Formats: sequence, structure tokens, C-alpha cells
Amino acid sequence: MDKPILRLLIHEKLVDGRLPHDRIPRTRGGPGNGETCDGCGEIVTQAQMIMEGTGSGGGTVQFHIACFYVWEVERLVSARGPSGPS
Repeated sequence: MDKPILRLLIHEKLVDGRLPHDRIPRTRGGPGNGETCDGCGEIVTQAQMIMEGTGSGGGTVQFHIACFYVWEVERLVSARGPSGPS
């Protein structure tokens, strides 16, 4: 997925509450097994790595590695103000 489109998608999911704003205190990674990435909505294959974690609200999220890092940046940017992705 194109990085600007991914950033916009993840930003929208942060705004409407589909992704958590709080950091994930514990994450774990490993090979995917057909899970759906909460960031981009695509499947994480066995050839790809997945990051999983439980947020402070108890909900579990799972991301491709790249989507996890975009989510991390976007949630920090959105915490600073309403300007959104650049």
C-alpha cells in the first residue's frame, strides 16, 4: 500500500476510534498466520511479520510491521493537535 494512503487510512481510524490513541504497553512480534492487519486491513501472510499487543482499554490490535510504525507516528502526531497527516 502506498505510504501516504496508509497514513491517511490509519489517521482516519484513529479519529473515528477504530484504532487506539494510547500506546501499547506490551507488544510481541512473529510471523503472520493469515491475520487481518488493523492498520491497512490486508492479510498478514506467513512470509510477513506481525506486531500484536493489548491496549490499555483491553482491546487487542495487530499490524504489519510497517503499519505498526505508521500507527505509532500518527497517534503521536494526532496527540499534538488537530492538523492531521501532512
